[in-house]
Amino acid sequence: MNFNQFIRERIKKCKSENNGKSKSLVFPEGYDVRTLEAISKIEKEGFTEKIIVLGEKDKILSDCKVNNINLKNVEIRDNKKDNIQEYAHKLYEIRKHKGMTEAEAENTIKNELYYGAMLVRENIVDGMVGGAMNTTANVLRAAIQIIGTAQGIKTVSSSFMMIVKDHSFGANGKLFFSDAAVVPDPTPEQLADITIASATLWKKLTGEEPIVALLSFSTKGSASHPMVDKIIQTYKILTQRNVNFKFDGELQADAALVKKVAEQKAPNSVVGGFANVLIFPDLNAGNISYKLVQRLGGAEAYGPLLQGLAKPVNDLSRGCSSDDIVNVAAITVLECFE
Repeated sequence: MNFNQFIRERIKKCKSENNGKSKSLVFPEGYDVRTLEAISKIEKEGFTEKIIVLGEKDKILSDCKVNNINLKNVEIRDNKKDNIQEYAHKLYEIRKHKGMTEAEAENTIKNELYYGAMLVRENIVDGMVGGAMNTTANVLRAAIQIIGTAQGIKTVSSSFMMIVKDHSFGANGKLFFSDAAVVPDPTPEQLADITIASATLWKKLTGEEPIVALLSFSTKGSASHPMVDKIIQTYKILTQRNVNFKFDGELQADAALVKKVAEQKAPNSVVGGFANVLIFPDLNAGNISYKLVQRLGGAEAYGPLLQGLAKPVNDLSRGCSSDDIVNVAAITVLECFE
């Protein structure tokens, strides 16, 4: 079973535990044909309860007709017309302390990403999938300003789900690499936020308990350096926050993943040799590592999956295919379940 099939099975399980009900999504980029194709495929798969797509209705219907796309039960909302005054006022109330005027709020809410994020905030839908035609920075900005961060978290970050060929690693070959896309040089406090958000998302996606390694070039004092001190401080912060998952650090990657190495380098570690969530000290380490494992090790890489927001929002690559959008949507639906 590949990862996408695994996610579908997880959705089925969550639906059965939720009286057969699924979750709803908004797709803000209704002017993108790939998005419309993806929505049609999602309808056929049936893993959503409701879909809203944003854009000018006549244009969307025309694009669907030209491209032979059938949208049966999708709600089309015009983000430049529908409920503008209502949502503009809500945005003004959210952002007035930052100096936003009512006129600026009305102009801003007409942007598809902000409008979509407002639908999530107002519980009209459960999550949002965007970025096929927008930058990650723009997707994040709209989500942070309107939806905000999760309780107890101040940092929005990301994880990559890595599926490696050797299933002795992680959870049957599944591992999280965090953060590999968003926060360049996290402080210990931010790294603690990244760790908590990663553990939370891992549990939602896999159903497995997170076993978290705070990675470094040092294992339990084998080296001394300010870079190592950051990991030690992160460990202390997580201990103070009394998190409900196993974690340890500082650990070198081999001590985190290989039991025999852990027995030598960190014999008392509750994580050593069994880690499934790897927390990297900075974006250099995380981004380089996931690409090396993907390209040289032949691993599958899914992400970046955004985390740390109060409600699920996921970003797409601007080079994505309609199938990529479908798969990110499935992940987002799974994130929406409690």
